[in-house]
Amino acid sequence: MASLPLTADTALPDGTDTLTVDQVAKHLGVSAGRVRTLIRDHNLFAVSHSGEPAIPALFMDDAGIAKHYTGLVHILLDGGFSRDEAMHWMFTTIDDLGMHPAEALHTHSAREVMRRAQALAL
Repeated sequence: MASLPLTADTALPDGTDTLTVDQVAKHLGVSAGRVRTLIRDHNLFAVSHSGEPAIPALFMDDAGIAKHYTGLVHILLDGGFSRDEAMHWMFTTIDDLGMHPAEALHTHSAREVMRRAQALAL
């Protein structure tokens, strides 16, 4: 099996909750192999935690993958960000919002984060 593209877990703020591949698979109702494919295809970002993939819990919501997550990832990657740069940006606090983009995905600020990502991509 090819190795998965994982970002160093130092990209996440201390105390960021993460999920294992198996936990995400159960949450999404898919196989662990499907979750690994999502990671490999850059549709789901993960960090390396003790050599194992760990997916930030903020990328999930009650229905599955957070509503604006996929669109945000595509904007960043299509705009020239590397996976590591996109992950870092998603966990860097935006001062006037008072939160980082991964948190904002679960608030009314999600669309503002999308607009800012689009502006960065120009």
